[in-house]
Amino acid sequence: MPHPKHAFTRTLLASAAAVLLGSVALSAQAETRVTYKSASAGTAYYQMGVELSEAIRRGTDGEVELTLEESQGSVQNVMEVMARQGNYVFTTPPGLVEQAMAGEGPFAERQSPRFEEIRGLFPIPAITMHFVVAGDEGVIGLEDLEDKHILIGRGTFGAREAERYLELFDMLERVRVANAEVGSGPDALKNGQIDAFVTASSFPTPNVIETAASMPISLVSLSDEQIERTGAARQTIPAGTYNGVDEDVETTSLPVIAYTTADMDEETAYTLTKTFWERRDAMAEESPWWGSITQDMIGNIAGSLHPGAVRYYDEAGIDFPDDLR
Repeated sequence: MPHPKHAFTRTLLASAAAVLLGSVALSAQAETRVTYKSASAGTAYYQMGVELSEAIRRGTDGEVELTLEESQGSVQNVMEVMARQGNYVFTTPPGLVEQAMAGEGPFAERQSPRFEEIRGLFPIPAITMHFVVAGDEGVIGLEDLEDKHILIGRGTFGAREAERYLELFDMLERVRVANAEVGSGPDALKNGQIDAFVTASSFPTPNVIETAASMPISLVSLSDEQIERTGAARQTIPAGTYNGVDEDVETTSLPVIAYTTADMDEETAYTLTKTFWERRDAMAEESPWWGSITQDMIGNIAGSLHPGAVRYYDEAGIDFPDDLR
């Protein structure tokens, strides 16, 4: 028969093991998994997803884990709301959410009541228009593109927007548009095959940094009147963002928002939103494009905010339009 003292020790050890196993099971259970769908690998927005995933992991001590999924773009991200359950976070311009809810544009043939369940969380860096021109002037006007050979790309938001601006300001007939993909712009500019290229991405965008490091460039800055006529959101690229561009550049941008659905519970939405804003400055130190995020960008959200995000904004004293509640 075992000594009572030994039996007591064994009981104590068994209890400790049970507590330990219980806490391990509890911590495994406590980890919240979130799918994050943004863009295709190799793009600026996919890289942002990598950075945001790490920021959320650090900010929650690993309690919330963002799993990145590659995407073919914003329309696909919104379409997937029809089939996704649980913690699905995706990025898209707010205009697409409005179209989905109204059953218009790319969603006209594929309408779903699920689109009404889309809820906003927080803004991410906007898609900013860059007109990049060979030359050391630093900042030039749109009219200075006259007689230049310009690569605007095909089928992208940037290409459509560039063509719209050139047409809007009677420049389309006064420039030569190169027939090539926008990805070849930096090399073609360096090789002297073109005079300018247009790219739409968050600033500072890697292909413009790389181009400015190897040759003198200028950026087109739009006047207040021109920005107003485009109907797009104003965006300032601060002086010194790119080598040789020592003045502020006034251009336009397309807001981009991180959304989820009503399937996400309030606590998870609260934690994601809180952690994003609390880690924003640390993210900006490592990747400057996060520094472009301001609280007034919350007003760009289409539809309504997730109740968990509302809770955080109210708690932090951050103002936002009442119609987002």
